[in-house]
Amino acid sequence: MGISDISSDKICESYLLLYGETFLPNGLRAFLYLLALAYCFIGLSAITARFFRSMENIVKQTQRVVEIDPCTNAEVIKYEKFWNYTIADISLLAFGTSFPQISLATIDAIRNLGQLNAGGLGPGTLVGSAAFDLFPIHAVCVVVPKAGSLKKISDIGVWLVELFWSFWAYFWLYIILEVWTPKVITLWEALLTVLQFGLLLIHAYAQDKRWPYLSIPLERSERPEDWVPESDKLLNHGDNECGGCCEIPPVSEENDSRIVDIFSIHSDKDTGPVYQSVPENDMAEFSTPASIKRKIVEDLDVVSVWRQQFLDAVMLESTESKKRDGFCLRLARVLWQLSLAPWRLLFAFVPPYQIAHGWISFICSLIFISGIAYVVTQLTDQISCVTGINPYVIAFTALASGTSWPDLVASKIAAERQVTADSAIANITCSNSVNIYIGIGIPWLIDTTYNLAVYHEPLYIQNAGGLSFSLLVFFVTSACCIAVLVLRRLIFGAELGGPRLWAWVTSVYFMFLWIVFVVLSSLKVSGFI
Repeated sequence: MGISDISSDKICESYLLLYGETFLPNGLRAFLYLLALAYCFIGLSAITARFFRSMENIVKQTQRVVEIDPCTNAEVIKYEKFWNYTIADISLLAFGTSFPQISLATIDAIRNLGQLNAGGLGPGTLVGSAAFDLFPIHAVCVVVPKAGSLKKISDIGVWLVELFWSFWAYFWLYIILEVWTPKVITLWEALLTVLQFGLLLIHAYAQDKRWPYLSIPLERSERPEDWVPESDKLLNHGDNECGGCCEIPPVSEENDSRIVDIFSIHSDKDTGPVYQSVPENDMAEFSTPASIKRKIVEDLDVVSVWRQQFLDAVMLESTESKKRDGFCLRLARVLWQLSLAPWRLLFAFVPPYQIAHGWISFICSLIFISGIAYVVTQLTDQISCVTGINPYVIAFTALASGTSWPDLVASKIAAERQVTADSAIANITCSNSVNIYIGIGIPWLIDTTYNLAVYHEPLYIQNAGGLSFSLLVFFVTSACCIAVLVLRRLIFGAELGGPRLWAWVTSVYFMFLWIVFVVLSSLKVSGFI
């Protein structure tokens, strides 16, 4: 039972690009496919960086509101943000970091349309991704803060709400797989799974706003004025011609940073409305020659930024590195940049995030991520074919680790640069919720709807026993993980950082929990236990 049906002769004779692949030894084919899979994960990380930047710009979007001051009768202009940050963490940040898994699961579901049994890559990847998020990412975040520094969750109430819905998501998955309708998913179960994402958003917003009867009566700790240190903030460009709010910075080497600060949306200096009193004769300002000139300059900046993307894509090393580094280091860097050049050149076609508040870049990034996810599913089929490894094992090990890389990068940036642990840990719990409610809910909704309309049958889960066992192991190990976080809060006063020795001990413990999950789940789905 350790070898699935995918390793039959008919499928093993398939090929990825050229028919000549079938004449190569299975060991060599497996190596080449694994190499291609790793290269896809590198491309996935690259496009996710652009995706994050577009998300940041979307959250920064404001609306202009004009009111009358009752005391002075003067017009007051307010620039208010559209997004509540708790909702943005769940619907944009967590959704964005989980989109590779969601794309892979959705593509796997579409490929299996017409079959009564669900595909195994989607659910296996998402459950494995949950384990990777909870254990290895916590293991990294706990040692990232500088030695002796402590970073704690400032809003325990919101974290508890997110943690509840994260655990409930996997408990709900176990119920519909083993209790309600064993090994069968109905249309109503899939629909209820998706709708619970809306309940998560409402409950988290209610907790953030401290609505009575719907929130936990816990006071929010005093949050520092700057969630992101001043030295890490984006530079303030311009000479007040745009009122300090211009979204398009001038093109220069200083602004060509490759580090994406997706968490600068949490800076409380930006969260409040921007007020500006204006006399009546200034209301026509936007049609003046100066405003037209400013618009032309912004358009030129966008064109320059887009052109710079293509120049950066073909640039193998900077002038500074030529002068500073030795020959061997330069050669290694050039070879590495040369290997990344195809991805960088391809993603340079994504429009700059400064256009349309980042929405165009957001959508284009999703398209590229979906395309890479499709290639990943094809490679996974070939790897399972030539090695005989159960697809579920590949799904919650290699695929889960590779597609969860954006989650790791996001939480690491937060743990490094923010003065609290809210976003670093919230990104983990929210991503796990999104994985189930959206990542599994949407694909199952597609398949159940098709099966009901065409065959008048529900969706059957072929390896429900192995998936349910993985959920049980995840429950036990995750409880051990959360218990240690609570213990660190009681002993050290914070979840992340602290004495270096104990931080590393905690990190090793979290990695041990992940290994336990992977080994036990692999043995179960392979038929050894």
